[in-house]
Amino acid sequence: MPTDIINIGQRRCKLHTSHAAPAFLLVQPTARHEEKNEGIWREMETIEADSRHGFVMAAFECQEWAHDLMPWHDEAVARDEEVGLHAHDTLHYVGNVLLPWMRERYGQLPCIIGGYSLGGLFALWAARETKLFSAVAAASPSLWIKHWTEYAAANALNAQAAYLSLGDREEHCRNQRMSRIGDCVRTEHHLLGELLGEEHTTLEWTTGGHFGQEAERTARAFSWCINNH
Repeated sequence: MPTDIINIGQRRCKLHTSHAAPAFLLVQPTARHEEKNEGIWREMETIEADSRHGFVMAAFECQEWAHDLMPWHDEAVARDEEVGLHAHDTLHYVGNVLLPWMRERYGQLPCIIGGYSLGGLFALWAARETKLFSAVAAASPSLWIKHWTEYAAANALNAQAAYLSLGDREEHCRNQRMSRIGDCVRTEHHLLGELLGEEHTTLEWTTGGHFGQEAERTARAFSWCINNH
């Protein structure tokens, strides 16, 4: 299981190549704390153990999580007015720096984009803004942000498969905005089912709230995408 930490473009990336010959490229935004607690490495190991095909995964670091991933501003996420202005920059990096680098080395393989929380939100948004991705692995995506449901209904996903998950306690939180997440994810699943067909999308309910076992939950998302398209 070769793993490495390298700079690709201007971003630090954790790179993992499975023992089996790669059939997919995986990309995921990651935060610094995931390296410190070894979450991203556990995630990569779990994906390899649970997948029927080989892959190369690049987890690219986000210095400012919300700053890099929020597609538009929402004060419920951050009051900083810069939040919501830079997701296109992150997507430009993925499409014009990271993916070309990976494909030059590993070939023109289909790419799965995924992530957890805001990372899952970014993945679903990115796959609507471009046609770069064959599948989306969105674990506990933050679809409660304002205007998401309207945006999703007006912009079709440009991928062939999508995985969604949510903790069964997430919609029971005290925060009024965040408690909408259950209905928001159900609506997203319905939209994707109509677009992709029920066999190409799934919504998995996991035990617990938003925090806990993020690496394992994200690994399940990627493995499902690898195994189901």
